[in-house]
Amino acid sequence: MRHLLPLFLFGLAVPACDTPPTTGPAGEAGQPQFRAVAFRQNFRIPLNLSALVPCANGGAGEVVDLSGSFHVLLHVTLHDDGRFVFKEHFQPQGISGTGEVTGDKYQATGVTQDITVQGRVGVITTAVNNFRIIGQGPGNNLLVHVTFHVTVNANGTATAAVNNVSVGCK
Repeated sequence: MRHLLPLFLFGLAVPACDTPPTTGPAGEAGQPQFRAVAFRQNFRIPLNLSALVPCANGGAGEVVDLSGSFHVLLHVTLHDDGRFVFKEHFQPQGISGTGEVTGDKYQATGVTQDITVQGRVGVITTAVNNFRIIGQGPGNNLLVHVTFHVTVNANGTATAAVNNVSVGCK
């Protein structure tokens, strides 16, 4: 679901790219050819989220109600031969919250970055997510780390895949 918004925004923003077409020596007369078209979109998404922090409340756990925004940076490069590069960067900004049971204050930090490259021989996607909900005092910090990678060859066959997830408390 997280990738649907950027793809939607990609569809809206590409027609607005300001790189003009050029006619190259390989193009037929009057036929525009793009060497590469790039765009960057920088925006914020409001966030209201309730998350269980299992190590909070002396180890009994509690739900933390968080609000703030995600800073999002998208970058797309389209090449004239059909290749593309799609990069995403998500970072919590000013996200804070309160434990529903204890009233403890929490801050959310971290970053998620991913890149998808469509090359001549297939598609490669790599994503790394580090997200933390940091509470007051010791022992109530939730740490989430995800590393994802997939390589798909030109025939549509996945030739490599990694999906490592760790969730823990400190």
